[in-house]
Amino acid sequence: MSAARPILIVEDDDALRQVLADQVSSSGMFQSFEAASLDEANRYLGAAEARFDSIILDISLPDGDGRDFCASIRKQGHTMPIIMLTGASEESDVVSGLNAGANDYIAKPFRANELMARLQAQLRLFDISEDAVFTIGPFTFRPAAKLLIAASTKQRIRLTAKEVDILKFLYRNANRVVSRQVLLDEVWGYNAGVTTHTLETHVYRLRQKIESDPTACRLLMTAPGGYKLDPTAT
Repeated sequence: MSAARPILIVEDDDALRQVLADQVSSSGMFQSFEAASLDEANRYLGAAEARFDSIILDISLPDGDGRDFCASIRKQGHTMPIIMLTGASEESDVVSGLNAGANDYIAKPFRANELMARLQAQLRLFDISEDAVFTIGPFTFRPAAKLLIAASTKQRIRLTAKEVDILKFLYRNANRVVSRQVLLDEVWGYNAGVTTHTLETHVYRLRQKIESDPTACRLLMTAPGGYKLDPTAT
């Protein structure tokens, strides 16, 4: 099973926020995190371990305008899809939200199934876009370009498609052990008939590219039953 993707829900209406959190989590594909204010959302985003794949953002919050917040975090370099919620549906409101950097805009009241469909659509687009950028140790990881870029030297390290898929899945499961069989199923498919030796070969080659000392791995580590990635290691 694929890792649950973290979604930040920023909404000051307690009842609606709970409905959104329940809806997001019920699919099993997402893990919801809740913020009732922009200050709380900033604390989530500023945490060292922060990794959110998308933000569902109310436009009217007690400590500010969601559009200003959206524009601010875009300037900070956050590129994940942002879906705005609002009680206003005038064209000018929609335009101002999109101009602030939102990817989509849904007026209240809305159907939960429609919101989930839009969230999944935005994530599919993001995952194959050049905007999908992640930090893994001393590298910037650009999956769409099949690249790792060293932060200090700007060295560009080319990855194969399978290496990208392995890194992406381990990143989604950061610091959690992923079994060899799960990785095989996720990267090669359930009916591929590929052996663990193939996976181990790819992991070995990947380590040669990302580890400063492949004999003492700090990023991509072997663990009982499989592998785990620590994206915060240096």
